[in-house]
Amino acid sequence: MTSQKTTASQQKSAKAKYKGKSSRPSKSGRWLWFAVGMGGIAIVSGLAGALLAVSWESTPLQQAQLSPQEEAVFDGDRISGNGLQFSQLTRPVNILLMGMSVLPPDVENPPSDSKSLGYLPQINSFDGLADVMLLIKFDPETQKIVMLSVPRDTRTEIEGHGTKKINAANVSGGPALTAKTVSNLLGGVGIDRYIRINVLGVSKLIEALGGVNVYVPKDMKYRDESQHLYINLKAGQQHLSGEQALQLLRYRHDELGDIGRIQRQQMVLRALIEQTLNPTTITRVPDILNVVKENIDTNLSVEELVALVGFGSKTNRSNMQMLMLPGRFSEKGEFDASYWIPQGRTIAKLMTQHFGVESKIEDTQSTDSSHLRIAIQDSTGINRSQLRPLIKTLEKAGYTNIFVSKPWGQPLDVTHIVAQQGDGDSAESVRSLLGFGEVRVESTGNIGSDITIQVGKDWFENQAVFQNSSNP
Repeated sequence: MTSQKTTASQQKSAKAKYKGKSSRPSKSGRWLWFAVGMGGIAIVSGLAGALLAVSWESTPLQQAQLSPQEEAVFDGDRISGNGLQFSQLTRPVNILLMGMSVLPPDVENPPSDSKSLGYLPQINSFDGLADVMLLIKFDPETQKIVMLSVPRDTRTEIEGHGTKKINAANVSGGPALTAKTVSNLLGGVGIDRYIRINVLGVSKLIEALGGVNVYVPKDMKYRDESQHLYINLKAGQQHLSGEQALQLLRYRHDELGDIGRIQRQQMVLRALIEQTLNPTTITRVPDILNVVKENIDTNLSVEELVALVGFGSKTNRSNMQMLMLPGRFSEKGEFDASYWIPQGRTIAKLMTQHFGVESKIEDTQSTDSSHLRIAIQDSTGINRSQLRPLIKTLEKAGYTNIFVSKPWGQPLDVTHIVAQQGDGDSAESVRSLLGFGEVRVESTGNIGSDITIQVGKDWFENQAVFQNSSNP
């Protein structure tokens, strides 16, 4: 009824506006809308047909054989719509993504041709250590995507196997035990699906997406003859092929080790998201899957993958948040190995805020501005003394725990105010105080900070104002 009234009103308005002219659309207009409509149907039909070709089974990309008990670890309820709504996400979903780096010694029956090579090649298997671990929440209710990186050296309890580094959970019990271990570490968060992709697949995936435009933060050179691993990248903004991007993702030979690698992973992820997640990507999903399907193991159906990509293509980039498991490096001699020690109270707060997990730990930590650790990283090449007006402004507002950190290598036009520990509200308060910059909920700042201000060129436009306000 409402639709008929609206149509009548629109027709009357059109007649009044174009009095004396025919209200009937021209033949060319009718053919235009017919062509647009048929084109849309053709795209949907073509995509549906292509999907049908690769999805005769409900989970055509699953290579692991899970027992009923292992399958029960994951929530198997449907996450996408039916029919022409198949590409729509219908509820919040938590996906555990694991990046596998598998060498012949990691598996019981390595390929026979790997024995005569004289080095340890990466092999197409999913049985080794999980070098990369991400818990990703796709939430159609808040229109957000939240990615939580879990360092591979995180010290945690693996059920039935004692306290170990979390990347060993996959070796001990595959995706199900890894999901259970991650859930226990993160306050019992539910995990709906998993994806395992090996090193060979990452390179192919990035190549299939057309490479990636990213800033390499410094010169990177490393050789490991035992694995035929050769990394040779120059600093600066550049377009990386799949193989070059893999070099950037695997490099970890600096003072931050695996934590620095996680920061670079987040940089590459954001760059890939910004350049490839758009509506046209959905139509390319079947072709991309055909390129990488041998290197992926997942209990997602192809239809569910399309729903996730579709949701991602419509998500505002400011609603994509990248976090890292709060923790610290173990001290020398503290344990039998080097670990990332998780901080339970901070993890509980983060999981409540971003994943809706009800915390069993009472939060007694103050959110008073004086307790926030604020790091300042310059990206413009100015003298440290030129940052003094900025520091004074923060101090006057009650931010007293401020320190100048190592410069940010990438030149920035716009200042980044990084919520290093996931506290976007506090980062927004800092941005409001300064009156410039953009908030980023990610973990690319100083790891000892709560908020990192990465000063960009927009500082020069505001410097005089801060200079005058800081003078007595």
